[in-house]
Amino acid sequence: MNNIIDCKGLNCPMPVVNTKKYFDSIESGEATTIVDNEVAKNNVLKFAQSNGFVGKAEEKEGLYYITIAKEAKCSVADSKNEAKKFTIAIMNNKLGHGDDELSSVLIKSYMFALSEAGVIPTDLIFVNSGVKLTVEDSEVLDSLKKLQEKGVKIQVCGTCLDFYNLKDKLAIGEISNMYSIVETMNTSDKVIKL
Repeated sequence: MNNIIDCKGLNCPMPVVNTKKYFDSIESGEATTIVDNEVAKNNVLKFAQSNGFVGKAEEKEGLYYITIAKEAKCSVADSKNEAKKFTIAIMNNKLGHGDDELSSVLIKSYMFALSEAGVIPTDLIFVNSGVKLTVEDSEVLDSLKKLQEKGVKIQVCGTCLDFYNLKDKLAIGEISNMYSIVETMNTSDKVIKL
């Protein structure tokens, strides 16, 4: 039976997130994701390819039907990936250096996508204005809570919280120091800086 994942009218990254959720829930099988724009079609196909699934797209009357097949596989590779230490250091409360409003939208979208990703970091480090993402009223708190529930360790620079006078408003993570931050980064197998 071919299941339908109807993503018409949904903005990025929801078509990929909904497709991923479905395939996370099954060992093997096939489904068709329906989207209404080419960017979403390409992103869903990239998701399929990056996970080793077979995917093909067909356009009918302005809609894209992406049929994806997942075959059962051995989980040895997954266990190997989980053992590696992977850190993301977030140095800014925005993503990129363009328009501030767009940069705020992008960091929110990034955190949401990260919380839904198949491969997540073992550690998140927030420094400089990045600490603003960890305090009360942050728009990414739900995504950070989801990551923390999945076992991601969240460290927040104490000096930075003091500088921005935000220590009393910390809503997630543990207050850390530069020694601990350096130690975490130096012992990681992979570090990404945003």
